[in-house]
Formats: sequence, structure tokens, C-alpha cells
Amino acid sequence: MRRKKRETKRRSIPAAVLHWILFTRYYLVQFPLLTAFFGFLLLLFAAFAFLSPLPPIINHHNHSSQIKNGAKAEESALSKETSSFRVPRSGGRLGSHLWSSRSSKFYYGCSNASESFENAAADTRKNSDRYLLIATSGGLNQQRTGITDGVVAAYILNATLVVPKLDQKSFWNDSSDFAQIFDVDWFISFLSKDVTIIKQLHAKGGKALNPYRMRVPRKCTPTCYLTKVLPVLNKKHAVQLGKFDYRLSNRLDPDLQKLRCRVNYHALKFTDTILEMGKKLVQRMRMKSEHFIALHLRFEPDMLAFSGCYFGGGEKERMELGKIRRRWKSLHASNPDKERRQGRCPLTPEEVGLMLRALGFGSDVHLYVASGEVYGGEETLAPLKALFPNFHSKETLASMRELAPFSSFSSRMAALDFIVCDESDVFSTNNNGNMAKILAGRRRYFGHKPTIRPNAKKLYKLFMSRHNKTWEEFASRVRTHQIGFMGEPNEVKPGRGEFHENPSSCICEDSAAKARAGLTPTPQNLLDEGHKDGKENINRNETSDVTDEHSIEDDQDLTDMDYVDNGTAVRGKGLPGEMLLEEFFSD
Repeated sequence: MRRKKRETKRRSIPAAVLHWILFTRYYLVQFPLLTAFFGFLLLLFAAFAFLSPLPPIINHHNHSSQIKNGAKAEESALSKETSSFRVPRSGGRLGSHLWSSRSSKFYYGCSNASESFENAAADTRKNSDRYLLIATSGGLNQQRTGITDGVVAAYILNATLVVPKLDQKSFWNDSSDFAQIFDVDWFISFLSKDVTIIKQLHAKGGKALNPYRMRVPRKCTPTCYLTKVLPVLNKKHAVQLGKFDYRLSNRLDPDLQKLRCRVNYHALKFTDTILEMGKKLVQRMRMKSEHFIALHLRFEPDMLAFSGCYFGGGEKERMELGKIRRRWKSLHASNPDKERRQGRCPLTPEEVGLMLRALGFGSDVHLYVASGEVYGGEETLAPLKALFPNFHSKETLASMRELAPFSSFSSRMAALDFIVCDESDVFSTNNNGNMAKILAGRRRYFGHKPTIRPNAKKLYKLFMSRHNKTWEEFASRVRTHQIGFMGEPNEVKPGRGEFHENPSSCICEDSAAKARAGLTPTPQNLLDEGHKDGKENINRNETSDVTDEHSIEDDQDLTDMDYVDNGTAVRGKGLPGEMLLEEFFSD
């Protein structure tokens, strides 16, 4: 019975195949379009199979590693999400005062000379037989302080000033001369009532004058100049003061301080070429947003190596920064923990971002970053960009062609950053170098525009323990620590710190405006009616005559890193091993 069934089944298979062939043949003949359609599908499938790439070869070790890393990242993200420290995208409800100072309208810059200040045309000031030459040192902003103080030194010595010589041979390796950075004719003309300035040293009796070269001590007072330099000047007739940076004391009478302000804030004007490009960058920022923050980040390898600080990069960071640090033989071994506890270390980009968010700036705020090549590159910048995705620099705002006239010159690139930072609604520094000091003073003089200086000493402990706090508690502590570090009027006692950072003799109080607002004028700043003409009361004279409590040697930051503001000055050159600290960080 079973055998009969198997035989029947074997006979039925050929019959079924024959039946299928006859059926297919019938329909292929009867329906040619249907045949063509299925034929096309068959060809398409064959072509797809032929052109498809082979499946990737999987390295199972790397694949499993990626899975583990992904799991760790997910676990980390989950941990952060469930943590009480959650950084909000919004800056909170701190209001429009973030972009301006509430009390700035009660103060203004005042640098006019008093009636007792002798001008260059006075008979007692006419002396055509003494010539002072200044050789500046350092980057753009360090040289700016030297130029400013050089004019005042020429006034003290009653000498004709030759247009200062810029530093072209040191680390910054910038061949620009004075006239390629600043408007030299404006400089001479604007100061003509104060000091006689000539473009070059004239020959005397058919012979070229060979200036006598000498240096003056740091923080040299007017008496110091009159006793150390004037006798030499009377004898040699032409003297060049070298390494001229911070060679004039803070301890000057108000009229000499005001002369400093006239030089720094009015006479030193960038060339039209630099100004036009700088204004383009500012306009492009304004097109993106009504308000913006400018940040001088200062997180370049050389800066970090010099600081002697540690930023969490493990043995790789210690080796890389240690190698750079050894280029300066005069630098002693550092204690990174101590440096950070004392507020001597720059904040990391992430810490800067957290500080700004805690102060009330949300993720929609546009950020202009003045910086060279950041240590760690994009990986280091990623947390800051995550907090402030509207991230800009001169390189992103302008084309390579537009920047070509500037990109090979560190001082010109630094000048572009200077203009944007000066014009920003809020300027944030990261440690206190020369650019930060010059801009802080300038922004005080021109309306007390907000200037944030991180209180690194207090913020250090807060950043270290932030994950043990709620965001609200962290943000509240940041705002408390930053009181007195936001560029408000009267934050710094007159006479304290560097004059270029705190030009107290050139900041005047509008007593009438305060009275109209129902506020009591500050006693030490009560001014008489002639104040706008440069007259000041005895209290202001007294506050200017204070000791140099914070000389540059004692300041928390000894560097002028203008060369890294653009990252192009000495790329590939490195530092000579025998270079002395004074030659590199001469302030």
C-alpha cells in the first residue's frame, strides 16, 4: 500500500513540472507585456546584486570595544542626566542689565589737561637739543603700554620724542613698524600740544646722531627719570631706552596720568586698513545678534606651559607642556595644585562656559573668541561650543582672502581681535594679561562697558565640587564670587593695580546726574563745576598718589601672549633654548 503511494507521488512530480511549463508557455505567448515586465525585474535584480559592495570585514576586537565605549558614554550621560547638577540651556531671568552697567551713566572718561599743565609750546618747554627714543618690547598690547609711558617720559624729561620703535626681533617675529599698526600722523598731531614728536632722528651739523642706549628700572618715578636719564640726555643729546615696558610708575600726579589716557585712548589709533577690517568683523557679529560677548580665551599650549598648571590631561599633558616649559631655563619647578588654589591658572574653556551660563547668558548668545591654537583643539573646545553653539572668530567671520594682509603679522591680527573685543557688549577675560588689562581700562574709560574677569581663586573650589551641588546653588555661588569682577564703576580702589587697567584719574563722576537720580555722590569723587575742563578736587589728587601695591612683578599673571591671539606669529619656529624669561615674557 505504502509502495503504491510512493510510486504515485514519483509519477505526479514530472507531471506537475510538465503542467507548469505548458502553463507558463501559454501565458508568455498570450501576454507579452507581462513577460517583458518580469524580465525587466529579473535584470534589475541581477544588476543590483552585481553592483552591491561586499559586506564590511568586522574587527571583532574594535567592534566589542566600541560597544563597551558606547555603553560607558550612555551610562555617563544617564548619570549626568540624573545628577542634581543639570546645566540649563537658558540663562535664567537676570534681565537686560547683563549687557550694560546700571550705574555707568553716572561716570565718564575725562583726560583734558588742567590749566596748570604746561604744553609743548610754552617757553619753559622749548628744548630742541634733547631727543628721546623708545624701543618697545613684547606683543602688541605690551608695546602699547611702552608707547604710552614713553610719551609721558618725554614730557617729564622735556625732550623731543622720536616715533617709538616696535619690537621686531623677539619671539613675536613681527616685522611691522609703528606706521603699519598705528596712524602715525594722527599720533603726532593729536599730542602736539603735549610733546613734540618727530618721525626720525635728524642729523646734527651734518652728522647723524648716534643715540646712547640705556635702560631704566621697572616702575621708574619722575624723580628717577630726572636723576638717572636727564643727566645722560643733557650730555649725549639723544638717548634710546630699551626694553621699554612698564618702565614708568603708577605713582604720578593727575595731569601726567591724564596724559597717559590721552595717548592710550585717543592718540593711538589703528591704521585705516586695520580699522576697516575690524569694523567689518564687528558689523558681521551685529548682523547675527543685537548683543554679543567677546572672550579672550588664552588657552594656548605656550600659555598653559608657562602657567605651570595642570588641566586633567594625564601623563600626555604633563609631558607635552613640560617639554615646552623647559625652553625657559629661568622658570622654576611649579606646584600645579598651589598655582590653581591661588587663582593663577586660566580657566578651561568648559569652566569659562559654565561661568558665563551661571552669570545669566543662555545658549542663544553669540560668542566671539579671540584665541590662537587652543591646546587639545576641538576636543577641548567642544564643551564650550555645546554651551554656546553660536561660536565665532575672525577666521569664521572673514575669508582667507580678506585676512591675507594681516595673517602673517601677529600684531595686526591681534589688533583685529582688539577692535572686536573693545566693541563687544560684554568682554570676558581668562586670567589677566596685557590685552585684558588694556581693554579693561579702555572699557572703563568709554562708558564702563561690562568686563568680566574670572575670580579664579574663588571659582577654583566651586568648579572642583560642582557635581555635589544643584545648578541653582552653583550659579548663585558664581554670581556671589564675581561681585567686584564685572567691570562696574568703583570696583577697584583708585590707585590699586595697574593704571592701564584701572585709570582712576581719568574717570570722573557726574554728580548732577547722581543727584537727579536721588543718589548720593561718592565723597572722594565730589567734583567742582570745572571738572569737565580737567579740574579735580584735592581728594582725587590724593588717591592718585598711592604706592605701587601691585607692581607687575607681583601680579598674578606675568604674561603678554599677544603672539598666540592669532596663532600665526612663530608657527614652526619654536623657542630658542637659551631664551631668557625676560626676553619672552618681559612684563
